[in-house]
Amino acid sequence: MRIRAFRCLLAACLALPCGALAVEPSPNGKSAPSIAMPSNPDSALIDYGRKLEEYTRARQRYDDEAAAYWTSVAEKRRLRNSKRRRNQEIVLDDYVLTQPPVYAGPAKPIDPSAPVPEIVPPTSKYVPVVADFLKSAEEQFNFVPQRPQSDIEYKGAYAKVASGAGLTKKQVVRIYAFEAGGNGTYDVQAGLESPAPGARPISSALGYNQLLNTNSVELMAEQGDQFLKALRAKAANLRGTAPKKILKSKIDTLQRMVDFGRTVPADWSEHEKLANTPKGLGIHATNLDIDIGPLLQTQKLLNSVIFARRNGIKATLSAAELEMMNLTGDGNGFDMVTMAVELRSQVPTANFFQQEGYERNPVASHNNVVGKLLAAMNAKMDKEVKLQGAKDLAAVFP
Repeated sequence: MRIRAFRCLLAACLALPCGALAVEPSPNGKSAPSIAMPSNPDSALIDYGRKLEEYTRARQRYDDEAAAYWTSVAEKRRLRNSKRRRNQEIVLDDYVLTQPPVYAGPAKPIDPSAPVPEIVPPTSKYVPVVADFLKSAEEQFNFVPQRPQSDIEYKGAYAKVASGAGLTKKQVVRIYAFEAGGNGTYDVQAGLESPAPGARPISSALGYNQLLNTNSVELMAEQGDQFLKALRAKAANLRGTAPKKILKSKIDTLQRMVDFGRTVPADWSEHEKLANTPKGLGIHATNLDIDIGPLLQTQKLLNSVIFARRNGIKATLSAAELEMMNLTGDGNGFDMVTMAVELRSQVPTANFFQQEGYERNPVASHNNVVGKLLAAMNAKMDKEVKLQGAKDLAAVFP
């Protein structure tokens, strides 16, 4: 109301003719305080027009330069993929070697004739949390994850599955340190690593390897048969009617989840749509289950290893290389980890991103060449692997 009243007063003042604000002398002969007049509105509008023109020209130059740069990045990526399919060597000239342009022109000026904007508190999109995943699992699938008695119990189950899949202790422990901060629990969610007051989730990423809800749905759809086979084998070796009955029910639920994941084409965007439905959120809750969760967390890493082997990498990936594929996607990650070591200090990380993704990723833009990005990953792993959670995982690894 005060802002509105001020606007009315200001409008009334501006409507008065020149001299209308003259003040009669006071009885003591002194003039009463006068109301300060705004600067010449015509002058302000002329200055605004000049600044807007300067901004528009500068912004257009930047937009043209940025469009050309990112088009070149996409074209170079297409040519690299083509060469790779023909088993041709990738050389330095196959990458864009300059850094992305950064806008350094004037800021957009404020229109003095525009109404004063009302301050509206920003609204943030709600990010579902573990309680939401559990609620959806129970409501949509009548499923309550069998949660471990302790985090070390989950670590033992995860280490057993990961080791059996061929992942090394160094890969598993260092990636856990990078993704879960070295002390993260099996149910840790991105943004909630530390129980600080006011902490909020930044995404649905969950667990030791920080799987998104879309990852969970996609893994169910694409590797669900493997998960079912593993649970059936475990059930066959169980003793006692009650444990077998519990696992049988879990297998039935898992089959329904797999079927749901396969109701759309095998495409990330389609899986993402499913992942954000109540059923999709319920599937994400399986990461918390002592039997299913380790299978999901392991498979995400194993898929990257399989991709690398299928494309010609015979050597064991380092933890940082495997994490690069886990973090940026198999295609972009593979492009980076197969790069000759001598090129890594020269090739900008922008070569492996879309413009919007790069601009939202301060880690990639700060560590702006491949060598720096890998070094930053290794440095974080070196630091976090010393924490107790990482030590506990290493201790239970077969």
